[in-house]
Amino acid sequence: MIRLTVEKMNLLSIYHEGSKAQLMENMTPALPFMDEDMRELAKRTLAKIAPLTENEYAELAIFAADEV
Repeated sequence: MIRLTVEKMNLLSIYHEGSKAQLMENMTPALPFMDEDMRELAKRTLAKIAPLTENEYAELAIFAADEV
């Protein structure tokens, strides 16, 4: 199981629609419209999610968080 920071978890919760493929499809085109700091966070988040299988991704509890 991977560990995600609060910031990464909150970012995932914005773009999450049920599957890893859908997350990637939602977040990747948004990258050019993010400010530089958010874009770097999103890239690091996508890199952390990329090696997961769909089943591993489905096991993540994705929700907006104040603290993880």
